[in-house]
Amino acid sequence: MKKIFLAVALMTSSTLFAQTFQLGAKAGVNISNYSGTNFQTNSMIGFHVGGFINLKFGDVFSVQPEAVFSTQGAQYENAGTKSNLKVSYLNVPVMAKLDFGSVYIEAGPQVGFKTGESAAIPNQSINNFAKNLDLSAAAGIGYHSKSGLGIGARYITGISKVGDFNKTTTIDPDFKNSVVQLSVFFTLFNNK
Repeated sequence: MKKIFLAVALMTSSTLFAQTFQLGAKAGVNISNYSGTNFQTNSMIGFHVGGFINLKFGDVFSVQPEAVFSTQGAQYENAGTKSNLKVSYLNVPVMAKLDFGSVYIEAGPQVGFKTGESAAIPNQSINNFAKNLDLSAAAGIGYHSKSGLGIGARYITGISKVGDFNKTTTIDPDFKNSVVQLSVFFTLFNNK
């Protein structure tokens, strides 16, 4: 009897779970800069691409962990010379989402793992420009159609500092990421 009960419970829970999740892929544009800098920066255009799973808890609330490769940073300007301060991350946001029909809002923490960097600053000797770990908070809004196609906008503000170098005569490393993401995404298993 216990085996039958266990088998029925497993089948029921897997059936319920199968009806309450979506797999998705996303890609889009990043408009990034650094906040809290003591030097002149301009926004830089980058991109992001990744995947996610949306775990639904009822019709309104869901949790969406993601894995997203993202290029971000800023353009440094000094005496008419411009240089890109670019860092690539594997970002792992975990977003809490509220769905209002096809429109949603979301917010949550994000952890970024540095995968690469490029910092060419004239007359500066900065090695290992960025820290290996970046902590951020994110919030966004979007539209998700019943067919699975959607668009979203998200703002990501850094909590931890980006710079991993000693203060130079012109650059203090105590600055944070600031990113606007515009995404297009598609989901499978759209049984809402």
